[in-house]
Amino acid sequence: MLINCVAYQAGKKLSDIPIEEISDYLDRPDTFVWVALREPAPEELAVMQKEFGLHELAIEDARRGNQRPKVEEYGDSLFAVMQTVELKDGKLVIGEVDVFVGPNYVLSSRLNASQGFLGVRARAEREPHLLALGAAFVLYALMDAVVDRYFPVVDMLETELETIEDRIFIRGSQRANIEHLYELKAKVLVLRRAVSPLMESVGRLYGGRVPAMCVGTGEYFRDVHDHLYRIASSLDTIRDTISTAIQVNLSMVAIDENEVNKRLAAWAAIFAVVTAFAGLWGMNFKFMPELEWKYGYPMAVGIMLTVCFVLYRRFKRSGWL
Repeated sequence: MLINCVAYQAGKKLSDIPIEEISDYLDRPDTFVWVALREPAPEELAVMQKEFGLHELAIEDARRGNQRPKVEEYGDSLFAVMQTVELKDGKLVIGEVDVFVGPNYVLSSRLNASQGFLGVRARAEREPHLLALGAAFVLYALMDAVVDRYFPVVDMLETELETIEDRIFIRGSQRANIEHLYELKAKVLVLRRAVSPLMESVGRLYGGRVPAMCVGTGEYFRDVHDHLYRIASSLDTIRDTISTAIQVNLSMVAIDENEVNKRLAAWAAIFAVVTAFAGLWGMNFKFMPELEWKYGYPMAVGIMLTVCFVLYRRFKRSGWL
């Protein structure tokens, strides 16, 4: 579906134009066309391919979707893929933004992403001196918008981790904590898969050999790379903290199991003494003086109770009971 199709000249908006007139504006000097699509049909991509002369491999990737974040160079044009990460009902939803960039055009297409980029266009139009840099600045603006939307997700992950950490030492919560930690680890991995490949690709747009259209905009792409690096560092910290929390949680489980084993061992020792005395006096030997003694039974019971009480006190003092 077509969102908008606008022509710009020297950083200023000329007008919204129909698709049929795109080729007319592409021939004008110091002019570029910015087209935005949402969930485009194959027929729409075919029309755009014809108007802008897009490479068939890039069109194939855009048609299929579910691409890894990347920036590919086709002659004097670029094809960039970015993944959007949005929060919906506590879950991460992955979308995709494909951007075709040429010397005099920008074509953006978003898939499975509810948040649009009208704000990006409005901001760019308010800064004509930057928009005059051409299609490369639009690519930067779109990248910057996608990357900035990662920060609330990182904040959510950090908040969720802090909540789980507060519950680690609550007795009986270990199983639920481990489940939540592994769910959180999966979310971190989802965001990491969106950030790491894009950071590597953006690094090729400034410094060293860069595409011709990106000359003069290197500092802007360096800023995007810096944001991605900060996000990647935060994700590494969260991942390490999750691993530590899992180990601590497992240690708490082991401590609780050890406490149970100590109690069972203490009671087993107490009953073992009773069993030993009962077994001794329960032997059917003919000559056992205690069996014929008037106070033999009270003495046996008293000895067993006394020993049990002494053992109980010792285990209680040592923390086993």
